[in-house]
Amino acid sequence: MRVLLLLALSFPLLAQCQKAPLPPGYRRVQNLDYVGAGDPRQMLDLYLPEAKSDKPRPLLVYIHGGGWSAGSKDDAQVLLGLIKGGTPYAGASLNYRLTSQDQWPAQIHDCKAAIRWLRAHAQDYNLDPELIAAFGISAGGHLVSMLGLTGGVKELEGELGQHLDQSSRVTCVMDFCGPSDFLTFGGKGSIIDPDDPTGPLAKLIGGPLKDHKEEARKASPISYITPDDAPFLIIHGDKDNVVPYSQATELDAALDTAKIPSILLTGTEGGHVFLSGPLVERMYAFNARHLLGKDVQIPEGAVPSK
Repeated sequence: MRVLLLLALSFPLLAQCQKAPLPPGYRRVQNLDYVGAGDPRQMLDLYLPEAKSDKPRPLLVYIHGGGWSAGSKDDAQVLLGLIKGGTPYAGASLNYRLTSQDQWPAQIHDCKAAIRWLRAHAQDYNLDPELIAAFGISAGGHLVSMLGLTGGVKELEGELGQHLDQSSRVTCVMDFCGPSDFLTFGGKGSIIDPDDPTGPLAKLIGGPLKDHKEEARKASPISYITPDDAPFLIIHGDKDNVVPYSQATELDAALDTAKIPSILLTGTEGGHVFLSGPLVERMYAFNARHLLGKDVQIPEGAVPSK
């Protein structure tokens, strides 16, 4: 089973946009419109166990990466690897508006609308509305961090969809190499120049960082930390040349200061996205602790990146 999981999680698959093959025992419910506007970028797919269950199932929600300018809910291989290993989880993978369509905060408005829709329709799909983990990679890591840290922040909730009475909070967050503070993003640690007017950050916040610092602050997860935020698992390679490793250590330290449970897993010699057996096992354990209530230990610190 572990070999199959690692194959499903292998890095080359992350770049593909074809639909991920279904794990045995799961069915896919496609193109659920969580806003109701008919926009393909505001739809999600559900991955549901076929086996009957008397108990509602915890849900893993995956948000794709791609620099806020590319990617798709079809890029769900990593999610399927996490839900298929004999666990009781359901999964969801969602689209959100890209920067070619709209700039910040459209992306987090979409993600929050999706969480509200999932909570409102939990009974329809036998999901537990109180047990929702958010998992994202790169730009998706940024968005799940925002979900975990901005519950109840009115200006980031938006007014999308028919379920504004529902909460957009999540139970826990797995942030895989996501940016946390755009104001400290620049420097020698990244191939991305935050002052490049054509770069991914400028497209997100409306222009170069030097001219849009307030917008950058408002788009930074670290700006919103409060003591009631969700527990975090932060995964980052110490040789990441896209999102600097310092983004992870800065977020982890800020969460620790606020006394929010935070575990930082550092991929030794790891670049931007890496996978290994020990890392997968700790991700399993994190979900088991926060979604299944199991008393499991999750060692913090270094993990092999291969």
